[in-house]
Amino acid sequence: MQQPVVYVGKWMVTPSINQISQQGRQLTLEPRLIDLLVFFARHPGQVLTRDELIDNVWTRSVVTGHVVTQSISELRKSLKDGDTNAPEYIVTVPKRGYKLTVPVTWLSEEDQEAGDTLPPASGTLPEATAEPPPASTTLRSRLNAFIVWGLFLLALGSCVALVALATIDAHPPVTKTRLLLNPRDIDIHLVSGSGCTNRNAQHAYAVGLGSLITTSLNTFSTFMVHDKTNYNISEPSSSGKTLTIEFVNQRHYRAQQCFMSIKLVDNADSSTMLDKRYFVTNDNQLSIQKDLMNSLSDALTQPWPDRLQAMLSHYQPAQSSSLVTFYQAHQLLMNGDVDSLDKASELLDEVLKASPDFTYARAEKALVDILRHSQQPLKDKQLAVLNNEITQVSDAPGMKEMAILYQVNAVNMLSKGNVDEAYRNINTSIELEMSWMSYVLLGKVYEMKGQNRLAADAYITAFNLRPGENTLYWIENSVFQTSVNRVVPYLDNFLSQE
Repeated sequence: MQQPVVYVGKWMVTPSINQISQQGRQLTLEPRLIDLLVFFARHPGQVLTRDELIDNVWTRSVVTGHVVTQSISELRKSLKDGDTNAPEYIVTVPKRGYKLTVPVTWLSEEDQEAGDTLPPASGTLPEATAEPPPASTTLRSRLNAFIVWGLFLLALGSCVALVALATIDAHPPVTKTRLLLNPRDIDIHLVSGSGCTNRNAQHAYAVGLGSLITTSLNTFSTFMVHDKTNYNISEPSSSGKTLTIEFVNQRHYRAQQCFMSIKLVDNADSSTMLDKRYFVTNDNQLSIQKDLMNSLSDALTQPWPDRLQAMLSHYQPAQSSSLVTFYQAHQLLMNGDVDSLDKASELLDEVLKASPDFTYARAEKALVDILRHSQQPLKDKQLAVLNNEITQVSDAPGMKEMAILYQVNAVNMLSKGNVDEAYRNINTSIELEMSWMSYVLLGKVYEMKGQNRLAADAYITAFNLRPGENTLYWIENSVFQTSVNRVVPYLDNFLSQE
């Protein structure tokens, strides 16, 4: 049955093709956003709570409030379509929920076939006569019959034309249109510049900074950041800003100088919002990290809240050199394969020997080791060491406010088959930190609960936050193997088109 078409404000919403359109412009939205918009349209002017939205749009499956918030934020962006003067289609009613504030008009469907509208024949045939009727009477009868059939064919043609027009209106053509820039979106790219001494360590340091910036802004600001340091596809982007990290070799007299270049560009007018260069040494990585985060705060007019300052304090080992080694281990963790995890565990042991008070490194060591155990079961002695690591992390000051503790617990609970406890922990992780890793693990939990549709949503969110081979490997192999083609075919089709 044809799904109904509805006007929401100026937008015509066509659920059958997941599209909204107005004045010749068409936007294709994710099916979940279309379902959300249609549900609002069925309840115009009513305040809808998050629980009502979850029960009806997410088909009574339990999801986090953060997923609802993110979906409404994306829907608002699409409805505004870059027009700052556009009305607020969906407003937040504090402590109650959300409300659609624009007029709603539903379009009726054709419910009868053209043939069903024909009137029944009336009158009776004349009785037979002894003599044939006059020629003029016969001619008049034929003429009347011709007129009647002509009118019938004309009416039938009109009905067919009206049905065709209604079908065309209900199915506007899908056209490729360029999206306007979203000024609140930022892409982070790692540029392959000329090689410098100790390039591997510098590359890991840049990847680590990109990950830190992405998580910090996504969690504590109104910006949506996509970490594309592992994504080398050249394709159009709708992000309004681009941050690039590049190591540049530059001759200075007879000495060769190598510096890290950080540039933030506003793609709307190609203006440079931030342009800094750092000479990286073994003693200044910490100071560079602090200065860069403060500079971004100023450039984006985004003051850092106290909780971010507390989180950043966990990323500050006593020795600056430990930070680079930690980021090398962190990059290996992002790779996700067994060999990389083994190397990451060894590097984190080195970090903890040099900086035993670096609690975040201890937590990352526990995450690395629990992932190793999920792929290749550890021996009893190693498992006892791992359990001791988890206990130390749980008891460390401030760690209960860090997402990584709940990521560790979620993987640990999944390995023990305790899906409900894993679900509780990973939701707490997402509430504390919006990161690709948390959404990958959320997808794993949903798969264990038999909710593949919600798992697909989580995996696409993870890939959107950090697109690239590493995230794909995590989706396919972390904790247990996942068939991307079966669970999240959209992502499989997206990658096959590259």
